[in-house]
Amino acid sequence: MMAEPVLTIRGVTKHFGAVKALTDVDFTLERGEVHALCGENGAGKSTLMNIIAGVLQPNEGEIRIDGKAVRISSPAAAQSLGIGLVHQEIALCPDATVAENMFMAATNRRRAPVMNYRALERDAQAVMNRLAAIDVRRKVADLPISSQQLVEIAKALTLDCRVLILDEPTAALTETEAQQLFSIIRDLKANGISIIYISHRMAEIFSLCDRVTVFRDGRYVCTDRIADVTPDDVVRRMVGREITQLYPDKLGADEMSGETILEVDGIGDGARFHDVSFRLRKGEILGIGGLIGSGRTEIAEGICGLRPRTAGAVRLHGQARPIRVYSDAVKAGIVYLSEDRKGSGVFLEMSIAQNISVLDLKVFTNRAGLLNGRAEAALAEDFARRLAVRMGGIEAPVKSLSGGNQQKVAIAKQLAVKPKVILMDEPTRGIDVGAKTEIHRLLRELARSGIGIVVISSEMPELLGLCDRLLVVREGRIAGELGPEEMSEEAVIRLASGMGTARAADHAA
Repeated sequence: MMAEPVLTIRGVTKHFGAVKALTDVDFTLERGEVHALCGENGAGKSTLMNIIAGVLQPNEGEIRIDGKAVRISSPAAAQSLGIGLVHQEIALCPDATVAENMFMAATNRRRAPVMNYRALERDAQAVMNRLAAIDVRRKVADLPISSQQLVEIAKALTLDCRVLILDEPTAALTETEAQQLFSIIRDLKANGISIIYISHRMAEIFSLCDRVTVFRDGRYVCTDRIADVTPDDVVRRMVGREITQLYPDKLGADEMSGETILEVDGIGDGARFHDVSFRLRKGEILGIGGLIGSGRTEIAEGICGLRPRTAGAVRLHGQARPIRVYSDAVKAGIVYLSEDRKGSGVFLEMSIAQNISVLDLKVFTNRAGLLNGRAEAALAEDFARRLAVRMGGIEAPVKSLSGGNQQKVAIAKQLAVKPKVILMDEPTRGIDVGAKTEIHRLLRELARSGIGIVVISSEMPELLGLCDRLLVVREGRIAGELGPEEMSEEAVIRLASGMGTARAADHAA
């Protein structure tokens, strides 16, 4: 007789008010397999994972562990059944140390009156060393996003899991960190642990996974062996249509403008980036690549006043702009989309309409200081339509949206102030292929309308497929510039790792 699946989902339905997130879905997880779960944002993947992990309760349906029906009433109940979840969004206590976060669940269960911190840190460091050289005595708040993601994964590894759910685990990781994670996943599989792997990155899915299940619009579509399908097959089933062009057409040689929108001249903060200079031309999308930790984000923060500068100047349409704080940048027409959607991109408890209007409430306020709710709603409806935000309504809180739809709201917030320049840090992180295509096309439309676009991304295909020129950052400096004919994955890696050279960023470009 064949063994029962370690996890069986039958007929699960979940709705939030009038919005049905899941409708009669099925899913099975065999022992010792890595099973991919794919679908566009809003397809119901994270909702099902939160049900399995005890965060949410289904309205209908059945969950079985080893063939026995169970009710997973809480995250603690899930952990007692051997289920661990690594969320797409960082869910750590920022004021606690890495070690304290990793063993928080075990600490809550213990009854000893005194904590043995030496043993706690020793055990935590042993687990963390499997992933990265992060000092477990450090506070989580002091770590970059990529390191926080590794702490989330390490926290799950401290649990005695039989089922491990990984929701976009590599979204914030470097290539080296991702490869280390893949090695651990293969070791876990070899030891009989079953893994549900949620990702929009097809290369990862086809390298790691045994089977793939597709959801669309909250419904089960199909399950296939990886060996029997292609990435194109999976994408078609996810979106329900053929996607023929992932990236919009780039600028032709005759479309290149000589007009400079943004000029960055010799800026530095004395610590994370130094002597950075470049120009952004009208109608183009300029990419910034480099390894995580190379200073890409810090450069963007320095331009728009989120990080103090000690040197250099920023000019917009030839005029110097004294940008000391972020509000100065917004007034000048420069906005920044943070890579940390949950921490800085959106206000989760506020409505979609409030999030979109929040950067410039004066536009919606009359002389008496009262907010024009109708104007605010009209703006929100317009951007929600343009960005295809899947929602119950513009008054719904942003926390009710999927991660990808939250990202669309974060982008709409920037666009609402009619900026001249948009600095976008990881604009499509955690977004499915259909939504990525929509956002890429939107960015090209904005660039062609005269807005300057700078895109920072860790996804090589996005940089090469979307951007007209590419700057590569290494150790806080521009290592080189790659023009349309020079851009390749090898050229970017060589510059980012210090193995190659390219022409310096053209100040006259």
